[in-house]
Amino acid sequence: MRLNKLPIFLILFFLSFNIKAEGKKVLMVIAFENFRDEELSIPKNIFEKNGIGVDIASIKKGTAKGMLGLKTNVNLTIDEVKETDYDCIVLVGGIGVEGLFKNQEVIKLVQNFYKSKKIIGAICLAPGILANAGVLNGKKATGFHTVSTLLKEKGAIFTGKEVEVDGNIVTANGPGAAERFGNEILKLLKK
Repeated sequence: MRLNKLPIFLILFFLSFNIKAEGKKVLMVIAFENFRDEELSIPKNIFEKNGIGVDIASIKKGTAKGMLGLKTNVNLTIDEVKETDYDCIVLVGGIGVEGLFKNQEVIKLVQNFYKSKKIIGAICLAPGILANAGVLNGKKATGFHTVSTLLKEKGAIFTGKEVEVDGNIVTANGPGAAERFGNEILKLLKK
């Protein structure tokens, strides 16, 4: 059957399986020093290849440096972020993110995304921020093994899986899970 002979609803049905998430926007939050390189670059590339805009925020603007030497431009400070401008927030791990665990601006930002029922992602150590923000209570979550105690103390059901999706919250255990983590968030953005 030729494409031009198909009813329009069938064409739209087939095209819907390959819809990109164009027009969506993701905020990625990193530590200004010692974020985990792959946990930023791999999901960021996945998002951008699918037409998703990405902004990077941290505690200050300028050139941030990853644990393995990746340098990236931070174009927003946490206090400049407007949650209403984004469909999703992704918190990147690495040893530097521990400095954000109790940062009240980051915690408030996560809580605003949660209240607005937006997509929230955190990888490696970063689920510790979600735990301190109170958004993991009663939710399945994972993360780097050193944050398991904190997650459990704050009411999360720690699964220890590579990637865990519970509703609109996606967590992952480290850099080896970065690709799957990015793809799980992408699936939610396409819904």
